[in-house]
Amino acid sequence: MIEIIIFTTAFAASYFGVEAFRRWSLRSGILDIPNDRSSHQMPTPRGGGLAIVFVSLLFYTGISVFVTGNFSWSYFTGAILVSLISWLDDLYSIPFFWRLLVHSVAAVILITGIGYWQQVFIPGFDTTVSLGIIGTVITFLWIVWMVNAYNFMDGIDGLAGLQAVLAGIGWLMYSIILGNRSLYLFSGALIFASLGFLIHNWSPAKIFMGDVGSAFLGFTFAAVPLISATEKPEHAAFLPIAAVLFVWFFVFDTAFTFVHRLARGRKVWTAHREHLYQRLVISGMTHSAASILYGTLTLVVIVATLASFVFRGTWELLILFTMVPLSLLLIFLSFRRKSVDAGI
Repeated sequence: MIEIIIFTTAFAASYFGVEAFRRWSLRSGILDIPNDRSSHQMPTPRGGGLAIVFVSLLFYTGISVFVTGNFSWSYFTGAILVSLISWLDDLYSIPFFWRLLVHSVAAVILITGIGYWQQVFIPGFDTTVSLGIIGTVITFLWIVWMVNAYNFMDGIDGLAGLQAVLAGIGWLMYSIILGNRSLYLFSGALIFASLGFLIHNWSPAKIFMGDVGSAFLGFTFAAVPLISATEKPEHAAFLPIAAVLFVWFFVFDTAFTFVHRLARGRKVWTAHREHLYQRLVISGMTHSAASILYGTLTLVVIVATLASFVFRGTWELLILFTMVPLSLLLIFLSFRRKSVDAGI
């Protein structure tokens, strides 16, 4: 009964909160003005992800304090810091160095308060690798990368919101496997808070998520496996795999694009339109079609990941047999379609 109340309330609060924010944004002139790198053509309200932040953190606090009793100040503080600097960036365009500094501080707070990845299970090999002290570096890079990767991928209507819904579903199903009630309730709140926003953001978008929403979601999906590991330490080695695979195509797109631009001698720190999803849109694919493509690929990998964790053994190879071919398919589709942008 409590989950029904939490999930429906989170959806309603997000849906109506985004609509109220959209109207206020129009009156206040908080708009995303199109430029030569934009994927939209009309000035559109931005920062709607603020509703996701408020709703998610409100329910996280309520769930972890009054229901499960495992509130994490380090996650809450880090999420606030990331959201605050990102909201300021939405308003005033903060230099990347200062944003990265705050992201790094938030990562250190999270690691200090919760811990880091100490071991990782390798699917298909029945082997667990101990990371030792290098785990702190990997965890730090993972958190900072996810904050920025999610931000980079929030470039077309529906993509970031749909990924949040699907990753939330992945964690909700995994929480059932783990028997982790705290993760179950928080994942559900994330799903429905993101869904409430996604309805407004689906193409043609009435409002954009903004850095405040994308950075918060990136930080949260980086933190969820660490939080879960403190509650279910016996499953700690599996959590890094789930964490990466539930957002695999966001991780893959940003990593591939970074390496590809670096190999071509591009300035990797400058804004561009060379992400795989951007190539698809520039070539003529609609925002809806591109978002559905990413969502479908993500859903297949999530199902494969969950199946491998449930059945184990040779089923673990299912991860590789889906992740690798689908990643290659995404590259093929992105580069095969002729771009109308001579810069790509």
